[in-house]
Amino acid sequence: MAKVYEFLADGFEEIEALAPVDILRRGGVDIQTVSINDTKEVTGSHGVIMMADKLFDEVDFTDADLLLLPGGMPGATNLMAHEGVQQALLNQHAEGKRIGAICAAPMILGQLGILQGCRATCYPGFEKFLEGAEYTAEPVTVDGHITTGEGPGASFAYSYQLLSYFREAKAVESIKHGMRWNI
Repeated sequence: MAKVYEFLADGFEEIEALAPVDILRRGGVDIQTVSINDTKEVTGSHGVIMMADKLFDEVDFTDADLLLLPGGMPGATNLMAHEGVQQALLNQHAEGKRIGAICAAPMILGQLGILQGCRATCYPGFEKFLEGAEYTAEPVTVDGHITTGEGPGASFAYSYQLLSYFREAKAVESIKHGMRWNI
């Protein structure tokens, strides 16, 4: 079974964090939320409190098929400041394994040099942080093992794209239909 970890920091954008968790779990993908705080409690940018599945120090990310970064401010800057998150992303990239980032979070990938020579999208205004990337302004952009999303409104399209890496198209379409997406 595929292993996915999503990093959470105080100030995360709630829909960008929860849409991938919901959709991937509906698809039978093992996705775990990981708090970078000292506790599992993480507060979103709109005051929603969420209990993460794991603390950062409880996880060995070497088995990750996909690492995810939700946006939101100051969530994205909090994730960027965490050396463990930086190292996990650099290791994942070095192995050519999948990474997803949405909204403000692609700036983390840009600042780590992961987007060099890639096409990527992000929330408008953050494209200046996509160092070495071609900014697409698309809702979702896939370039090799990197998937980026534009913002809250792209959360579902981004999440279905992520699910497509682990489930065949027919299964993804079935989940879309069940969730009444684009009917």
